[in-house]
Amino acid sequence: MIRKGLAGGSFKPLTEESIDRIHQTAMRVIEDVGFEVNSEIALELFKGAGAWVDREKHLVRLSRKRVMELIEMAPSEIRLCGQDEKHDILLGGQRVYTGTGGTALYIYHPDTGQKQLATLDDLKRIAKLVEQLDNIHLFMLPTYPSELPVEQVDVNRFFAGLDNTTKHVMGGIYTLDGVKQVIRMAEIIAGSGERLHQRPIISMITCSMSPLKMDRHYGDLVVTIAQAGIPLVCPAEPLCGATSPVTLAGNLVIQTVDSLTGVLLTQIVNPGTPVVFGSVSASTDFRDLKYLAGSVEMGLLNAAGAQIAQFYKLPFYATGGMTDSKVLDAQSGYESALTSLLCALAGANFIHDAAGLMEFALTTCYEKYVIDNEILGMVMRAVEGIAVNDETLAFDLIKQVGPGGNFITAKHTRHFMRDEHYQPSLSDRDSREEWEARGGKTTWERAAEGAKEIIANHNYSLPAAVRQQVLSEIADIVD
Repeated sequence: MIRKGLAGGSFKPLTEESIDRIHQTAMRVIEDVGFEVNSEIALELFKGAGAWVDREKHLVRLSRKRVMELIEMAPSEIRLCGQDEKHDILLGGQRVYTGTGGTALYIYHPDTGQKQLATLDDLKRIAKLVEQLDNIHLFMLPTYPSELPVEQVDVNRFFAGLDNTTKHVMGGIYTLDGVKQVIRMAEIIAGSGERLHQRPIISMITCSMSPLKMDRHYGDLVVTIAQAGIPLVCPAEPLCGATSPVTLAGNLVIQTVDSLTGVLLTQIVNPGTPVVFGSVSASTDFRDLKYLAGSVEMGLLNAAGAQIAQFYKLPFYATGGMTDSKVLDAQSGYESALTSLLCALAGANFIHDAAGLMEFALTTCYEKYVIDNEILGMVMRAVEGIAVNDETLAFDLIKQVGPGGNFITAKHTRHFMRDEHYQPSLSDRDSREEWEARGGKTTWERAAEGAKEIIANHNYSLPAAVRQQVLSEIADIVD
């Protein structure tokens, strides 16, 4: 049973009063402190929209009234489409979906214990793998092809996704020309520019820089993507005690302002642009000031971020499911599970990085995608909760069976047993004797067998005529 788009919201790390105080503080920061905008185009757009602008310092301040007017222009729901309609997802409210993420530089191989630089072929294989992993609902481009020059990265990453999975493809972008190439490619695959807008099979990501800064390059990218009307995610990545206050509440203020900066700009450029409020908030390791991906505080911050997004009525891009472990061990499992679970129960719309990533998001691993698919199936079962109605309370059956009876052969048991209880595809539930008879394989060994089988049996690619048109029009694609 595939579970997606289920309503979360049962976990609320913030009270309504706390949400309001974070909102009020964020508005004070935007009004009184402001944020730095290094894109000349974006700076002019903010000024034209009524912002106070200090051109020498590249500083922008907006009234809270104007901020809320711009937020209200943004759609509260965004449909992200797959090439196959069964993979369409509707971000907004408290509906929960999960996906891949990151721009990992390395691939880890647990059979050798070694890692190597990721290649374009790795990205293609991961797309093939994700196509068949039902608990991963969206394919966010997870690796950086080390062999390509940056000018060719954008279009090749998106082509690798679109040519190997029918799920929606989301990704970060690096160049303005890359944005244009990717959009043209998506138009060809969708059938036309109009059809791409009706059914967006791609979306893009541009990040703000914490604290309170919009980079020149990313500011220009936001403007270009918003002008094209392509769905856009505007996440921020404040690190507690490094690029935000060390307190979780202080981090949430910075995250809110930084992500809203991108949201506001999209609505100034093109009111109604489908934009996603985003968080990659995380902890800092104070021993050496490095980023931590698997801390429980990261789960709390992103769960709280979901509540803030719901307050603004904006779709939300959360971060969870990663681990700081370098191998597929117990730490890898509990860190990945805990952060994904907190985000999902809070109603985070799209939990990115929820599969495959390890080692501070530097590395990904084929086997971990399969393991995380299992974790996410359990996470989504938890989101589904417990249905209480006449059928599930089963009074008549209890009365019929009576004291000392059993429910094994009941029609009610057969009817509910598969949907009511998550059916694992990877976990071992055999007795020790049965497990040993099957080879006594560890979780990652079973995952490795599953990953190899899925990739070997993958048979999807773009229709031949469409594929040929893409390759003939876009010279930078490496096929």
